[in-house]
Amino acid sequence: MPENLELHQFVDGFRRGETSTKRLLTRWKSQMNCPYLGIILATLSSLFFSLCSVIVKGLVDVNPMELASFRFVGVLLPAIPIVVYNRQPVFPAGKRVILLLRCFMGTTGLMLSFYAFRHMPLADASVIIFSTPVFVAIFARVFLKEQCSIFNVITIVLTLVGVVLITRPPFVFGETSASALESERYAGKNYDIWGPVAAISSTLFGANVYILLRALKGLHFSVIMTNFGAFALIYTLIVCGSIGAICWPACGHDRWLVVVLGIFSFLGQILLTLSLQMEQAGPVAIARCADIVFAFIWQIMFFGETPTGYSLLGAVLVVSSVILTALKKWALSLPRDSMVRKRLRYLIMD
Repeated sequence: MPENLELHQFVDGFRRGETSTKRLLTRWKSQMNCPYLGIILATLSSLFFSLCSVIVKGLVDVNPMELASFRFVGVLLPAIPIVVYNRQPVFPAGKRVILLLRCFMGTTGLMLSFYAFRHMPLADASVIIFSTPVFVAIFARVFLKEQCSIFNVITIVLTLVGVVLITRPPFVFGETSASALESERYAGKNYDIWGPVAAISSTLFGANVYILLRALKGLHFSVIMTNFGAFALIYTLIVCGSIGAICWPACGHDRWLVVVLGIFSFLGQILLTLSLQMEQAGPVAIARCADIVFAFIWQIMFFGETPTGYSLLGAVLVVSSVILTALKKWALSLPRDSMVRKRLRYLIMD
């Protein structure tokens, strides 16, 4: 999910100063005698975000763009009190253009992901969207002129192969595969090409968000999140208005699920924030791979969609790439004399 895009900005914000909140949370973690509390919170965050995806897929009578508006309320609410508490400038001069670009890319990416959840099997869409960090190496090479190592090439190839196995394009797998795709039913619609296109497009937008976040490293995470939430809410409402999708969901089941969507989004964002205050970004990113596990479980439980062998193999390849990328970033952040860094030395060799 797009929430992975926020890992770096959260970490950057916390590393610039040990706040009293972070010290309090660290003390709480020690008192509970639970060294893995940050990982547990990250996994719970994945649970709530995956349930948000279930709601998006299940609410077939509500436009995905309208659901995105409710989702962004969950992004904005936790950010406002944090930015006020830290007395940060909400729209700082010199960073406004990059902030707006970040907001546009992030919002468009999330709306496309919601479309993909509606028009693809849940687990397949989740796997493709979750591969965003691996594609960052391509854009970092193009826009930031960063080195693209052999490690990056391997993870990119693994991810691309995994995505091809999941989407199973007819020009690769032939018409037999296309017929098999058309026979898969969900939400009353055929499995068509636009779901995978939206998922891959969401991944590319998300990868650009990483690049923009690197240009915003000097800003506190709450400033970025406040701008993102506010911009995204306005943007999605404009899109909804242009397509005639602004309407309050029907009374009963749908309306309650929309409320639950906002609550789960809020809880997922807060738990992700707390987990990154207690734990480094690498382990948290790995724990967030639980998103995909949950997606496969919900796909079978709620929608009766059994994943194919191609989907499972593709998911293994993509998750492996994401985990390897997270492990490398974690290893690079450790002291040079760390035993963990020495054990992971093969990952950080260029």
